Amino acid sequence: MAMNRREARRAAFELLFETEFKSTEAREDIFDLSLEVREIEANPYIKSVYFGVAEHLEEIDALIGKHAKGWKTARISRVSRSILRLSIFEMLYLSDDVPASVSINEAVELCKTFDEESARPFVNGILHSVKEELSGTQHA
Repeated sequence: MAMNRREARRAAFELLFETEFKSTEAREDIFDLSLEVREIEANPYIKSVYFGVAEHLEEIDALIGKHAKGWKTARISRVSRSILRLSIFEMLYLSDDVPASVSINEAVELCKTFDEESARPFVNGILHSVKEELSGTQHA
């Protein structure tokens, strides 16, 4: 059975989070093993997000750093950082497919499931701030 977008987003988040602990391993290896072990389907959305975040990591982390007032990206929990990266990637590169408001709501849902309660307003605030900045610009 095909995954719905929420399931695919959750799988993409889990891959991004897992990668936080495996900085020496190739992303392709992490992705391929995950398909095998977790029985994640080779979903184009998951692949796009997972490898897209890696490709645009500097840009994404710069946005996080800019909007996480007083917080260095490295100090943000791995869970929150992975959720922020996923949502910001969606806002930057999948905005035709995923409205920013949907991306933010889904990020907050991931926070509810995987992060501390105190992380929700933090993640929500950063993402709304990024959304406001991006609404004035258009990405290719």
